[in-house]
Amino acid sequence: MSQPEKKVLLAAPRGYCAGVDRAVVTVEKALELYGPPVYVRKQIVHNKHVVSTLERRGAIFVDETEEVPEGATVIFSAHGVAPVVHEEARTRSLKTIDATCPLVTKVHREAVRFASDDYDILLIGHEGHEEVIGTSGEAPEHITIVDGPADVDNVTVRDPEKVVWLSQTTLSVDETMETVKRLREKFPALQNPPSDDICYATQNRQLAVKQMAPDTDLMIVVGSRNSSNSVRLVEVALEHGARAGHLVDFADEIDEAWLEGVTTVGVTSGASVPEVLVRDVLSWLAERGYATVEPVVAAEESLLFALPHELSRDIKRLSGSEADAVRHDGAFEDAGSLH
Repeated sequence: MSQPEKKVLLAAPRGYCAGVDRAVVTVEKALELYGPPVYVRKQIVHNKHVVSTLERRGAIFVDETEEVPEGATVIFSAHGVAPVVHEEARTRSLKTIDATCPLVTKVHREAVRFASDDYDILLIGHEGHEEVIGTSGEAPEHITIVDGPADVDNVTVRDPEKVVWLSQTTLSVDETMETVKRLREKFPALQNPPSDDICYATQNRQLAVKQMAPDTDLMIVVGSRNSSNSVRLVEVALEHGARAGHLVDFADEIDEAWLEGVTTVGVTSGASVPEVLVRDVLSWLAERGYATVEPVVAAEESLLFALPHELSRDIKRLSGSEADAVRHDGAFEDAGSLH
């Protein structure tokens, strides 16, 4: 009796979203324009490989603004910062480049708007995550963090008739909707955000995993452990039928024991993962008999975000061919070896 064919189901879309691409290119172009060192507050994106690669090029990652020398250039990460961080930078005369993902900025603006109308804002997200810290910093006196469905019982508001929910952009769609359901049971007048807060890329990557999971013996998600959206992909895979699931930064972290009895391996990657790391995993699997790769396409993505205006302004000061090398219709071209 013949053995079933070993194969890989490869998720599409996977890897870099537009916000991550923009943030990484921002650091690369800043290093080209200003020369090293360029300081970056927090990890520009939550991925070990990206951070270490940029460090080798001259980026210096710091935890707090006070670690940046006065007058230096500092880039704010894709996860966003609270207004107090901008003020700290001003007091130190820092040149700032804000690489916050525009979809995170949208949530910040929603928070400011609802706070100005004196709403209680229930921010669904993970306590301590950089994005949540940044968003709640926009209106700390109005925002309560709700860390999943189990946290709903702890929530109190001033006026149950004037309450709205917002969310971190990288959450599990299903878990967020369960949290909203429980919040609405407690506060029937709860308002929805004006548009979906969970980003398109997070949703698309989860959708691909949901489609793959029932046919998958093992799901390998390439991503770092501090990447919320990558961690969620493993959870979504297990919730929707994958027999096992693991998160790895690099191919050499895969344990061959995971392959025992496995016919079909699902492979995807978080939104801050360069494609080269996925290719390494596919090569590792091919060497062990999983050479057939079948794409699972859940959505098509074509969104691009313009570079931060501070960087675009400086790029425009260059002339001729120099400018052409780093500018492409206000968006971006090649992002170098990370892509």
